[in-house]
Amino acid sequence: MGKRPDRRSDEHFRTMLAQEAARLFLEHGIEDYRTAKSKAAENLGLKNFGALPNNREIEQALAERNRIFGGNQHQDLLASLRAVALSVMQNLYGFGPCLVGHVLNGNVTAHSTIKLHLFSEPAESVGMRLTEQGIHHHTTLRKYRLRRDQLEEFPGYQFFADNCSIEATVFSERNKAHAPLSPVDGKPMQRARLRDMELLVGV
Repeated sequence: MGKRPDRRSDEHFRTMLAQEAARLFLEHGIEDYRTAKSKAAENLGLKNFGALPNNREIEQALAERNRIFGGNQHQDLLASLRAVALSVMQNLYGFGPCLVGHVLNGNVTAHSTIKLHLFSEPAESVGMRLTEQGIHHHTTLRKYRLRRDQLEEFPGYQFFADNCSIEATVFSERNKAHAPLSPVDGKPMQRARLRDMELLVGV
């Protein structure tokens, strides 16, 4: 009979990989899960290990690192990023801005990008608004899943506000009630509208 797989060993290596991927998020600004997993496996000499951690396990490891090592510094960073996010959302109020991602869920690092969802037809109206305000920006294309079997590209803009990186993806008006699926758990992404953020920041 063949040797039974050591499940405890597999779980141990998965935990190690998740922790290393979280460290890469925290210290090196990697925000793509696939890249973080690949780099973590390379760093730990586990490139041939099949059972890589899932994205939720990496998020949990990142949250644990923030809890153990972040302290007041992490809370101050989170408050600062949310304040900038609120200011940008107020500035782009006409496009129904929503905050998503780490700045919303609190799992931020010093490298975190403030990610917004905007709604406009045409998308170029957002760029015109930024230009009118003298905000230097460049266009982007981001891929999201609206359904599990459907990966779509959406236009957007990247710019800076108060030295924070902002990534704004522009959806059509019909997508206001249909959030893309989260890369963490496959469920519709949490979105915070302007009023939600005002309550969260306490203004």
